[in-house]
Amino acid sequence: MAKRDYYEVLGLTKNASEEDIKKAFRKLALKYHPDKNQGDKEAEEKFKEINEAYQVLSDPEKKSTYDQFGTADFNGQGFSPGGFSGFSGFGGFDFSDIGGFGDVYEAIFGGGTRRRRNAPQRGSDIEMTISLKFEEAIFGVEKEIIVNRKENCETCGGKGSRPGSTPKACDKCGGTGRIRIQRNTLLGTSIVESVCDKCNGKGTIITEACTECRGSGKVNKKRSIKINIPAGVDNGNIVPLRGQGNHGENGGPPGDVYVHINVSTHKYFLRQGNDIYYEAKIGFPHAILGCEIKVPTVDGDVKYTIPSGTQPNTKFRLKEKGVPRINGKGRGDQIVTVVVEIPKSLNDKQKLAIKDFIDASGEKYDEHKKGFFDKLFGN
Repeated sequence: MAKRDYYEVLGLTKNASEEDIKKAFRKLALKYHPDKNQGDKEAEEKFKEINEAYQVLSDPEKKSTYDQFGTADFNGQGFSPGGFSGFSGFGGFDFSDIGGFGDVYEAIFGGGTRRRRNAPQRGSDIEMTISLKFEEAIFGVEKEIIVNRKENCETCGGKGSRPGSTPKACDKCGGTGRIRIQRNTLLGTSIVESVCDKCNGKGTIITEACTECRGSGKVNKKRSIKINIPAGVDNGNIVPLRGQGNHGENGGPPGDVYVHINVSTHKYFLRQGNDIYYEAKIGFPHAILGCEIKVPTVDGDVKYTIPSGTQPNTKFRLKEKGVPRINGKGRGDQIVTVVVEIPKSLNDKQKLAIKDFIDASGEKYDEHKKGFFDKLFGN
């Protein structure tokens, strides 16, 4: 069976940057990590596929070859879908050095070292979405959000044991916090190492649980946090709050909060990138003779002179009246499209004036000829 496109596996396009590839891999690795999906064969295979894709796309030389030839079979070696034997990369780390999937993530992000029992572990991240008004996204705003997160229990200090009690070594993993399982597949025998499901990787069993957190070491808390939304954010942007996520394990640092931005639409402004678009409606006499109009902008109304003879859908630009660039280098523009409104009905006096205009232009108005002015006059 043909392999899936590596870019598709990571949810990327071929113009993805090195940072895009790394971010996509981190997100998917966390989602399909076997430690979080114990016993899930589909997640295990997905994790293999993700690692294989990252192994290629994170290496400039391999990526170049893959982009050119569309194959992962470099130097005739190929990849071993049954395990990580002979599969090296990620800064020179050999996957055969680890027992199985349980340590893959730590090996990639932890410098290639095996995770130690009861080692500090970073807390998980929290994702949430906030909605902004159009103007709030343009100029920036301070918001207050409520974050539901897991914090270390103050009573037991995050240990889970009642103060004064002593945990005992886990009898299933022998206090290592890890268990190894041998699996026989069509592709051979593999050893899979994962977190002990009895002690959850701690290596110890709580004999007397803390009454506050019931042995989990964590309690759910609601926290009100202020966030400064920078000027110029748009739909899909993410504002990180470092260290405001769930608390870590064994003294590890907390995770982050990622705030996804959703911007409400405006009743007459349309944003595209850093430019703002607006339609200015004028009557056809004003388009012919010219006029001065007021154009609303996010900074307030400005006056603009419409020159005589302006054609429908003419566009003009108001410099620096658009969206501030997030990098702080100026603003976009406001693009104004002139919409010339043709009246759907005219009174007799208006019709006569139009006919006089035709005569003055040296043209002859034929009442029996169906054309523009017949539609204009409603005949």
